[in-house]
Amino acid sequence: MEHAVLGRTGVKISRLCFGTMSFGGDADASTSARLYAMCRDSGINTFDCADVYCGGESERLLGQLIADHRDEIVLTSKAYFPTSDDVNARGASRYHLVCAVEASLRRLGTDRIDVYFVHRFDDLTDLSETLRTLDDLVHQGKILYPALSNFAAWQAMKAVGLCDAQGWARPVCLQPMYNLVKRQAEVEILPMARAEGLAVLPYSPLGGGLLAGRYSTTERPGDGRLVQTPMYQIRYGDPRNYEIAEAFVALARQLGHPPAALAVAWVASHPAVTAPILGARSPEQLAGALPAAQIALTPEQRAQISALSVAPAPATDRNEERTAHNYGAR
Repeated sequence: MEHAVLGRTGVKISRLCFGTMSFGGDADASTSARLYAMCRDSGINTFDCADVYCGGESERLLGQLIADHRDEIVLTSKAYFPTSDDVNARGASRYHLVCAVEASLRRLGTDRIDVYFVHRFDDLTDLSETLRTLDDLVHQGKILYPALSNFAAWQAMKAVGLCDAQGWARPVCLQPMYNLVKRQAEVEILPMARAEGLAVLPYSPLGGGLLAGRYSTTERPGDGRLVQTPMYQIRYGDPRNYEIAEAFVALARQLGHPPAALAVAWVASHPAVTAPILGARSPEQLAGALPAAQIALTPEQRAQISALSVAPAPATDRNEERTAHNYGAR
């Protein structure tokens, strides 16, 4: 397993990260332990979690699994989404984040969270309050590095600017959605991350399983997120996505790679990406994705795969800027 530096921190993380959202839910304790062992055997040292995953059970199981080698693991968690029916058990206010960190530390059985994500931009809380709270938590030693998940590029850049201006602990990492059928991150998030020295841990590299080889324009499995979860049905429901998946699986077979592994390798091949986050409900699913660590795509292969889906327009919407017929390029 190769390693990459987490932004400008000097911390080295595996080029694949494992997301533990299934722990305590789709994966029971025994299956979670098997998944964790497979990841460790492959060289993965970075594990992503959140307080809302399976009502906190994901954090509890992950904490148990890392307990006897905690200092070998780069541990992440997140807060924002509701953790109870209480009106203040949500958001990125100082009130909630302080409570959320303490609760996550108890469940994880650790004295610090290495990378702590704000799980979503909070429309009701002043961003300065959120960032100052994260800075306080860094000074208290409860988190080591602040990070941002599901932030638009302008929101993340505003956060970086405020931290730089105030001398607060700067976000070191972004966690956007990114895969072959969801490429919006290419427009501003990924270029901004490279310019600012931010690590990028993209989630959903398989598009909720769409690119794993089980879906086509005519075939659907009997289970899976795209079949059972309305959120994923909405996110990936465009019929064009299934056409892309069908073409992608055919190309993966032509290139001699498991579709799941190739989909992850395509995400990893973007120069701004530090480590894609794998997810799995079973050892069989994980086994299909882990070979991504051994796939080194050439620029030509990346372009061939990218051509299967439509690249999003540039931020200015001036499509000609990517051709020889641009105006003003230096």
